[in-house]
Amino acid sequence: MIDPTTAYREAAEWQRRFAQAAGESLGITDATDGATPREAVWRAGGATLYHYPPAKVTATPVLIVYSLVNRPFILDLTEERSLVRALRDAGHPVYLLDWGDPAGADRFLELDDYIGDFLRGAARRVAEIHGAPPDLLGVCQGGVFSLCLAALEPSLVRRLITLVTPVDFHTPADTLGRLARKMDFDSVADAFGNVPAAWLNTVFISLKPYRLLSQRYMDLPELAGDPVALADFLRMEHWMYGGPDQAGTAFAQFAKRFYQENALVGDGVELCGQRVTLTAVQAPVLTIFALNDHLVPPAAARALSRHIPSERYREHAFDGGHLGVFVSRRARREIFPELTAWLAD
Repeated sequence: MIDPTTAYREAAEWQRRFAQAAGESLGITDATDGATPREAVWRAGGATLYHYPPAKVTATPVLIVYSLVNRPFILDLTEERSLVRALRDAGHPVYLLDWGDPAGADRFLELDDYIGDFLRGAARRVAEIHGAPPDLLGVCQGGVFSLCLAALEPSLVRRLITLVTPVDFHTPADTLGRLARKMDFDSVADAFGNVPAAWLNTVFISLKPYRLLSQRYMDLPELAGDPVALADFLRMEHWMYGGPDQAGTAFAQFAKRFYQENALVGDGVELCGQRVTLTAVQAPVLTIFALNDHLVPPAAARALSRHIPSERYREHAFDGGHLGVFVSRRARREIFPELTAWLAD
């Protein structure tokens, strides 16, 4: 039986510590450029190619291609939780393509612009600098873009890693896919121009409302008096809810061609004036998926195995969720070393 006096005291203490943590958070500076020093080496439109140089180059260049939906600093969250730093410390010259924020006129940008101009241009720039094509590391939607580039221009990709990347958008457990198939994305783009990040956040929150709106804040009082842990929590909050807007035309095209038509595993996607199919990918592929991923179910990512010959395909199942692949302790022990070992193979 619950003692009312004890319950009251515990609730009061929880509220006190919650208020303490909230007050302490006001004095924390929110750094969102990442933890690793970098330099801009190329720009096109609103996109910027950043370089993270290693102390000594001992491995191949890696070009990281992130999603349009969130900002890529999740891959360089802190010095300890940084995929960028792990690759750099392994001797790779690391490059990251930051898509930036779309301006008003960018509402008319198409997938051809993002993949055929910005991504292809960045890969060519890295190849020019190093005299050899880079390895591509595509994350989530960025993995889809990377697959398309590898099919469009195989000579630009030495090896390809797809990290929590959807390939089959119609798998049974894909809640986001089922939701997307019922939406009129042309009307969304027409109404907004550039689709607001806040609108997208509402869609993503609807997939796990309790976890994203209530449960994640229950442990906030435990961070009171720990400025490092509190800063990490706030940085994650900024990443989750501080994403960029989406260029309306490209947003609608991606949603229709991939989520609604499932063209990547069908007859192919029409891009840059040609039909792009997964069978055109010539690079060796490592695909990493998360077993508890509510955004990219394992079956959605593993579908790639049906299109890449087994001698060029390898996969790894991570026991965790979508974000755990980037920031968890298990990822640092398991995923980061595997990536560097596979690239060196």
